Amino acid sequence: MSDETSLARIRGDLIWLHGLIALAMIVFGLFGKRAAESFRYERALVFEGEPWRLLSGHFVHGSLQHLLLNLAGLAVVTALFAREYSLRGWLLVIGLSIAAIDVGFVLNEPQLAWYVGYSGVLHGVLAAGAIAWWRRGPDALALALSAILAGKLAWEQWHGALPLSGDLPVVVDAHLYGAVGGALAASILWARRQPWLSRHRSL
Repeated sequence: MSDETSLARIRGDLIWLHGLIALAMIVFGLFGKRAAESFRYERALVFEGEPWRLLSGHFVHGSLQHLLLNLAGLAVVTALFAREYSLRGWLLVIGLSIAAIDVGFVLNEPQLAWYVGYSGVLHGVLAAGAIAWWRRGPDALALALSAILAGKLAWEQWHGALPLSGDLPVVVDAHLYGAVGGALAASILWARRQPWLSRHRSL
């Protein structure tokens, strides 16, 4: 397989994956508040026998504004990082990001009654993307992305959600847990090198 063909396939992996995720979010969104309440992460119900909420809660949203922000985030990370990992690589990044958020909630956030949204996973994708850029060799873009992500996470831990979040309720710990999961996945992929890491830089 030529480099051009391999690159096109790798680039298409994240586009299709995030396209399916966006479609799922939109479908859930069409059912409004009812879908959010039926599928959101809700600690009490998880322990009462509804474990699927650990997964589905990341794909439902509290409002149209919340949904649109996450869809915009999907578009941005897809544009930035579509060439960085293959389908299996991205599934690992997203899967470990979700797992890290869920474990963090269950173990460290007993007071958290419920949660919705994909922003925690997006932070995992950002962390994995930053590590992939460092893998290509340190440069200004890798440094800038890493500094912005680390600064945002630190701000949220010390001061709460960024002012740009407006009136949306934000569970900032989800961003931290997601970033840890994404970084862990990227570190595994880095250690294993090929075939999950591509040879090309996205931008």
